[in-house]
Amino acid sequence: MKHREPAVRLDGNRIHVRDHGGAEPAILLMHGFPDNLHLYDRLLPHLSRARRVVTFDFLGWGASDRPAADRRTAAKQTREVDAVIEQLRLDPVVLVAHDASGPPAIDWALDHPQRVAGLVLLNTYYQWTWRLRRPEAIALYSTPIVRRLARGVVRRFETLDRLLYSWQVGRFIRDPEVRRELVPFLYSRFRSARPAFWELNDDLMATALSRRKMIPRMREFDRPVRIIFGDEDPYLNRDVARKFHELFPRSDLFLLKGARHYVQVDEPAEVARLILSAPFGR
Repeated sequence: MKHREPAVRLDGNRIHVRDHGGAEPAILLMHGFPDNLHLYDRLLPHLSRARRVVTFDFLGWGASDRPAADRRTAAKQTREVDAVIEQLRLDPVVLVAHDASGPPAIDWALDHPQRVAGLVLLNTYYQWTWRLRRPEAIALYSTPIVRRLARGVVRRFETLDRLLYSWQVGRFIRDPEVRRELVPFLYSRFRSARPAFWELNDDLMATALSRRKMIPRMREFDRPVRIIFGDEDPYLNRDVARKFHELFPRSDLFLLKGARHYVQVDEPAEVARLILSAPFGR
C-alpha cells in the first residue's frame, strides 16, 4: 500500500510513521504491546480507501528509535502521540487505541477534547477495574519480585522466550492460519523491543491505578467514543468494555462475537465499517 514516511522527531529520537493520504479527519492507529504498527496491516486496506490513516511505532518499538537510558512509560508515550499529531497536523483527529496505547490515547484526548473528532477503543484499558485481567505473560513480567526472576530466565533461554511469546500472542488471534503467519512475524520484531516491553510492564500497575483519578474527566468528555471489543478476549474483556461505555457519556458499544484480543486482526472488515460509520466529524 502506498504511503509516505514523514520525519517525526521527539527529543532527538525518530518516531517511525506511515501516512496513508486520504480524506480528513485522519485516523491515527496506535499499537500496544507486545506488537507494533504491523498489527493493523489487515485493517488498513479497509480504512485507507476512504480516509487518511496514520500508523506509527512508539519509541522503543518496531522501526522507531530506541532511546538509551530513558525508561518507557505511558506518560512518555502520550508525548509521542502529541508529537505525531502536531508534526503531521492531524487536527482534528480520530484516535484509535488498542491494548497498552489506551492510557496515552485517552490521556491525550482528555487534555485536548476540542481537537478530537472521535475516540475508538479496541480491547484496551485505562484505569484499573476489578474485571480487568492481565494476560499471563504480562502478569509474569509486571509483578514485582516475580518479574526479575522471569526476565533472568528468558535472557538465558531464548527458546523459552519464543515459546512463551508464541503461546501468549497466539491466544490473541482466532484464526489458526492467521496465527501461524502473524505470530512469528511479530516475534521477529519483538526481540529488539524487549527492553521497552519490560519498562512498560514496570509502569503498568502504577498507570492503571493512577488513572482512577481521571474518572470524573472521563464522565465529562463530550466527544463521540466508539467502543469495539472482541467478546472472546478473557483479559481486556466485555466487562472492561461495558465499564468504558458507562464512563464515557457519548459512547456506543459493539461486542464482536467470536473475536479475541486482536479484534482488528480477527474482524478487520467489521472493525473498519464501525470506525468509518461512526458519527465523527468530517
